[in-house]
Amino acid sequence: MHKLTEAMAEEYKGQVRVNAVLPSIIDTPQNRTDMPDADPSLWVAPADLARVMLFLASDAARAVTGALLPVTGRL
Repeated sequence: MHKLTEAMAEEYKGQVRVNAVLPSIIDTPQNRTDMPDADPSLWVAPADLARVMLFLASDAARAVTGALLPVTGRL
């Protein structure tokens, strides 16, 4: 993932920004069902993940390209 993101960021430099978001466990109904003994308060809330992605798509992140951004909640 890292090399692909870097290569694409270089290839498309000046045209588009290329970044990768790397979430850990996302708090979804299916994950809660599949992992009933886990503590979902430690997982990434979908809204938090969306905020990170919206930031990367915004003008505020115009200087960010080729980055791999871990979004790990409290894990």
